[in-house]
Amino acid sequence: MEWVEIDGSYGEGGGQILRTAVALSIVTGKATRIKRIRVNRPNPGLRPQHLHGVLALKELGGARVEGAGVGSTELEFIPGKTKPKHIRVPINTTGSITLVLQALLPAMAFTGGSFEITGGTDVPWSPPIDYLKNVTLFALETMGLNAELEIRRRGHYPKGRGLIVGKVEPWEKRKPLKALEWRRIGRFAGTSHATNLPAHVAERQAKATQERLLELYNVPVEIKREISRSFGPGSGIVVWAETDGLRLGGDALGKRGKPAEAVGREAADELLEALTSGAAVDRFLGDQLIPFLALAGGEMKVAEITNHLVTNVWVVERFLGKIFEVKGEIGGPGVVRVVRRVEV
Repeated sequence: MEWVEIDGSYGEGGGQILRTAVALSIVTGKATRIKRIRVNRPNPGLRPQHLHGVLALKELGGARVEGAGVGSTELEFIPGKTKPKHIRVPINTTGSITLVLQALLPAMAFTGGSFEITGGTDVPWSPPIDYLKNVTLFALETMGLNAELEIRRRGHYPKGRGLIVGKVEPWEKRKPLKALEWRRIGRFAGTSHATNLPAHVAERQAKATQERLLELYNVPVEIKREISRSFGPGSGIVVWAETDGLRLGGDALGKRGKPAEAVGREAADELLEALTSGAAVDRFLGDQLIPFLALAGGEMKVAEITNHLVTNVWVVERFLGKIFEVKGEIGGPGVVRVVRRVEV
């Protein structure tokens, strides 16, 4: 069996290296050995959400795994026979559900299947679940990949215990992505939520976002207000621009002592910043799309080339060889193009 060696400290040196490597191990059938996992982080090695992502892919791919434990800095993943399955992932912390899905989705695209994940739906340092559902999955649909996602229960820090369910259809027809620049915005849309909090929190977040967007753009703004109950309080908003190409997004989380109006303006300002470059892809979506772009082909212009994106390109090319051309500097806009189509 062919082995791919990965240095987990390369580039931004985070958990994304692990997620992409293990997913591509299943897709390509190549075993992978990842060393120095997150060694430069305050809590080195695998954290619970990383471990759960690995274990979910182990089940999906019938894999053999060595080093799958919290704190482990080295992992061996040897894929076996894959088939469609219902995968349950019980993250019993506020570990991010969306980061687990970043590992699961590229692999499940080639097997099909369904999933049920408990954990954090809206937590710091990871995409909110509404972003993944409305921005990421929308982009993947344009590439021919159909996935559904339902938010059954929100999970915020520190209680977590959110619940999402979904399914992925096998990616039978891969469509190359062409997403360079947006020219027209049809509308702004979004979801403002408040969990175990007064309804006016969601209302004030949405109103502040809408007012900020309308200062610069004269297009409809339609933000859904969602009031819910869960195991702990929390709030947040995700807003996106529906353009003539993909969707660009912005988001913000509430926290104790932070006015709802500040949350709303923060999400709007993040989206407005993404729009100023004219790029069709915002900086958060850019690195998420790299594994799918590699397998479908095409090109995209991103509002910002991030360390995450460049690192993800490096991991993908460890498995598939040189396939990308990246034009632009880290911290600025740029174009990512697939110059050699791969078949897996």
